[in-house]
Amino acid sequence: MTEHDVKHTTFTLERTYAAPVAKVFAAWADPAAKARWFADGGDHELDFRVGGREVNRGGPEGGPALTFETWYRDIVPDERIVYTSTLSADGVLATVSLTTVELSPADDGGTRLTLTEQAAYLDGAEDPAWREQGTGCWLDALGAELGADG
Repeated sequence: MTEHDVKHTTFTLERTYAAPVAKVFAAWADPAAKARWFADGGDHELDFRVGGREVNRGGPEGGPALTFETWYRDIVPDERIVYTSTLSADGVLATVSLTTVELSPADDGGTRLTLTEQAAYLDGAEDPAWREQGTGCWLDALGAELGADG
């Protein structure tokens, strides 16, 4: 009999960007912009609407084929994005998560982004620290995208 386990975690990451809220929101909503900061050279599809789906396929050279699939559950323009996601490695489900992204004006005229993720990590297929680190890298890449865009 195979041993199965699940580990539950929650983490929150915050960033402040020197860009208005509408520009930060647009970087999540525009397929070309999102692919630049999120897809890391992988195959990326984005249908950004409530009920819409996003798929990012890729992975490290010589490593497992990763598929990150997202379904958008709630979108309030310039304020909030809520989505559920799965991560699979070589077709084996590794995590199921719920993520909330909140956007608000920062005191300096920029944007404060707060991302909270709650996840179930299945059978040791992914380490929660990897997810938090990877999500932080995506948010840093978003900051670079916003800076490169002028």
